[in-house]
Amino acid sequence: SLLCALSPSLAMFTAARVLQGIGGAMMVPIGRLVVLRDTPKDALVRTIAILTWPALVAPILGPPLGGWISTHWSWHWIFLLNLPLGTAAFVAALWLIRDGEHRTDGFDLPGFVLSGLGFALFMGGIELASRADLPAWAGVTALLAGLGLLGLSARHLRHTENPLFGLAPLGIATFRVTAVGGSLFRTAIGTAPFLLPLMFQLGFGWSAVRAGSLLLWLFAGNLAMKPATTWAMQRFGFRRVLVGNGLMVAAGFAACALLQADTPMPAIAALLFVCGMNRLMQFTALNTVGFADVPAAQMRDATTLFSVLQQMNAGMGIAVGALALSLACLLRGGDAAHAATADFHLAFWLIAGLALLAVIDSVRLPRDAGRNLLRH
Repeated sequence: SLLCALSPSLAMFTAARVLQGIGGAMMVPIGRLVVLRDTPKDALVRTIAILTWPALVAPILGPPLGGWISTHWSWHWIFLLNLPLGTAAFVAALWLIRDGEHRTDGFDLPGFVLSGLGFALFMGGIELASRADLPAWAGVTALLAGLGLLGLSARHLRHTENPLFGLAPLGIATFRVTAVGGSLFRTAIGTAPFLLPLMFQLGFGWSAVRAGSLLLWLFAGNLAMKPATTWAMQRFGFRRVLVGNGLMVAAGFAACALLQADTPMPAIAALLFVCGMNRLMQFTALNTVGFADVPAAQMRDATTLFSVLQQMNAGMGIAVGALALSLACLLRGGDAAHAATADFHLAFWLIAGLALLAVIDSVRLPRDAGRNLLRH
């Protein structure tokens, strides 16, 4: 963060952001593992609810807060504010966190290279496919290369003695739902902070401030639903929550496809508020049930794999949102650079379909999935 604030050029700023991303990527799985390794199964529901909430709040509060800081102070302060926060977190970690069991396994360099390049090319291919200024073959080539490398990476991770992370947790039904269907859901949800402000500004002709402020209703929905997530899972069980709430998430995207510039502001705010509630409920249920049946010996691999997918989904949300908008413009004979309201509507219908696909995995869950986490 300090190097970002001191960067005199775009090249140095980009390098500093890469360094910042490497540090952040290591903190996410380690932080989750530190919490989950000492959490008994009967306390997992409440613990995951606490862990999930900051990850949902940050993408909503970040853009308006960052815009305010850039406007009234300077963009440097976005990074300088991290210094006292990071220092406090560092001191707290030294004081509160005990060392776990040390492993002496060697670093799996081939697994790191194959998986890293595979994920990068896969996500890059999605982004390239959404750009009208590049030939279609560029995105398709990157996608195919990424999928090929990820296939090689999976084969390597299954057969090497000390893999970068094991794939055994994918054999557990509850974790597989979080990894597969959950990835589709997180990707669909990640398109909202991209598509909604763009529709408000380009489609409706609203100011950036007005468009950004409406997203705060998503945050308000998160806040309102937070106290009820544990009760809902205890009352209805994981399968019914994931299926019923997942259908409501898809319905929320479909409702966004019906918005117009003259839609009353209270109606838009109410829709985003309910979408925020559904968003938090689904995230919390998926994140909790995913670790319900993971044994302690596989918790390290499960948290690492979960964090990799979570970070990939966060990036894919924007890329898939851009791709859906580009596809909508192509189908309607328009240009993504001058997208109309109808183009955004079609894009939201496409994302609603993606959210529906995410529900299929949840439907296949046993009725008593995650029962060991719930009070009887």
